[in-house]
Amino acid sequence: MSREQGDGGRNPLRVIRRRTPDTGPMPVPRHDPAMMRVAAVIPAKDEEERIAATVRAVRAIPHVDLVLVVDDGSEDDTQHLARRAGAVVVRHSVNRGKASAMETGASVVAMRDAEDLPDRLLLFIDADLGATAVNAAPLVPPVLYGKADLSIAVLPKQSGAGGRGLVTGLARRSIHRATGWAPTQPLSGQRCMTRAAFDAATPLAHGWGVETGMTMDVLQQGFAVVEVPCDLSHRASGSDIAGQLHRAAQYRDVMMAVAARRFRHYKHKIARDVEVADDGAAPPGSSPHPGGGSPGSPDGVARPEQARPGGQQAAPGGEQAPPGDSQAPPRSDRDSAGSGSD
Repeated sequence: MSREQGDGGRNPLRVIRRRTPDTGPMPVPRHDPAMMRVAAVIPAKDEEERIAATVRAVRAIPHVDLVLVVDDGSEDDTQHLARRAGAVVVRHSVNRGKASAMETGASVVAMRDAEDLPDRLLLFIDADLGATAVNAAPLVPPVLYGKADLSIAVLPKQSGAGGRGLVTGLARRSIHRATGWAPTQPLSGQRCMTRAAFDAATPLAHGWGVETGMTMDVLQQGFAVVEVPCDLSHRASGSDIAGQLHRAAQYRDVMMAVAARRFRHYKHKIARDVEVADDGAAPPGSSPHPGGGSPGSPDGVARPEQARPGGQQAAPGGEQAPPGDSQAPPRSDRDSAGSGSD
């Protein structure tokens, strides 16, 4: 892990990259910054009060040439107000949750990318930022100029926030155990990333665990991450019953995201141990894998040496979705517009 000793991994603008024993750090793709474009993806659910201001603010961020609002089953006028403010709008007929909206947005952006130009960077913005969304601009340069694959916003203390840091602490400790890095704000939903980094994190974690799972997946596959201070303001959850229920749901989903990744890591480790034990023991011409399959065949085991989409190799110990998990379940239990902070 590349960071100065003693900073605890929490120094903003300190680039964190997990180094894998066999491949070393994954190189950040280099493109001419003048050719790079940014697509802002804004998941939104019932945000008619703020969505227009958010869209107008995001359109003012340098290099952003596409603002895409994913209306995740809103029952108000969100989609129409976003369109009038200058956004491209796609809509889920029912609420499927923020992670599903992010995946939909990234897919639509990919369809709009030109074949003769580099893939757009993805800038994920919460719909409730309003006019302060323009202050997410500092997230773009670290990724645009190849310093990092993923930049995460560090927000100032939010007025009215009623959380005690339990969910943030759980997410931070879990990421640190898995990657060696303790982020300042692991639940921050304001992120800019390359297409390759996003693909490495898909399918995204369920519910409120999406940010924690994304950070773990990206770091464990050798990508570089940096935290960037941004003067953003969102609607914070209070200390009333609704706020407490919200944080309980956050805690549950972060636990589920972490447990899923630990299970996958354990499963891959067992598969590698079995493969090493069986190496050379099978008769010539026979397969050491159950059912005669090859690595990655329908024997229920995802091999770490198997190539990920885009031709990149998964790092040893890296996370991959198990067979049959390529379709993310409906994420109806999560409001798409929240910031994800407790």
